[in-house]
Amino acid sequence: QVVMAMSAILLLTIAAFSPCSAFVPASHIQRPTVIGSVPISSPSTSTQLSLNIWGENIGATTSLIATAVGPIASSLFAYGGNVPLWQSCALNAVLFGTLRSKLNKMLTAEGFAHAFALGTLLWTTLGWRGWTLCVMYLFLGQAVTKVKFQEKEKAGIAEGRGGRRGPENVWGSALTGLICAACSVQGSGSFLGISSDVYLLAYVASLATKLADTFASEIGKAYGKTTFLITTFERVKPGTEGAVSAEGTAAAVVGGLLLSLCGYAINLISWPGVIVSTIAAFLATNAESLIGATLQEKEGFEFMTNEVVNFINTLIGAFIAILGGVLVLGME
Repeated sequence: QVVMAMSAILLLTIAAFSPCSAFVPASHIQRPTVIGSVPISSPSTSTQLSLNIWGENIGATTSLIATAVGPIASSLFAYGGNVPLWQSCALNAVLFGTLRSKLNKMLTAEGFAHAFALGTLLWTTLGWRGWTLCVMYLFLGQAVTKVKFQEKEKAGIAEGRGGRRGPENVWGSALTGLICAACSVQGSGSFLGISSDVYLLAYVASLATKLADTFASEIGKAYGKTTFLITTFERVKPGTEGAVSAEGTAAAVVGGLLLSLCGYAINLISWPGVIVSTIAAFLATNAESLIGATLQEKEGFEFMTNEVVNFINTLIGAFIAILGGVLVLGME
């Protein structure tokens, strides 16, 4: 409640002193209808004058507030993003304060702070659509992580910290997406020879890739009956780096498709883009299994932590989506 109150005060204070509402010409202020006379015996003239002034002051104040809030609201919820940083920061402070009880179950204290920074930057670049897709990834990923969590915890293959994500998880999962989001709003329709629509497709695919990986891992550990290494097909225990299962592989398709459909629902990508994004997520997830089996936990590759592999995983998914968008869909 304190965070929400302070955030609201901050937003209103900045709005009050914003250049868009600093001065409003008197000619632009719509005067309200003068309040009717009140039957008072005396002094009727002075009472009527006071009521008229009071009514005019209310009208002027209302006009000032409308003039200030209107442009800010239009900017905050702009369909194409490019929201001023201070507005995005203030709104995210309110949103994170409102969702704090739920987010604290998903994120560590440090993870919460880094997620706030990520949310602010995503709203600044892509607006509410980019922010919403990332939040959908967080909630869906957390939901599948909790599937048979106690059983996985007893087996020693559950996510640490009770499944809560820290800063390394936040950026390992979403740094590629943030880069794509930033590239999509550079220039006038294209950046480095790639169109904004292609970058949006890559943004969706990067998060779809991470969700596909999470679905494959968590469902595979919970329901996988036969788990084997993707390189040698040798049977291994669930949770082994580079291990795959039929159940986990099917879950990867579902996870990638789910988030791609979310991107389609909020008009970040087209229907053909859903297919490209889902395929990119599936291929990248299998590439991540190959990396895990051949490099992770191997001598000389200690730097290949889960978070580094996750970043590479999402980077591969975004790259495949860009190729698919340009070469298959003919996006320019």
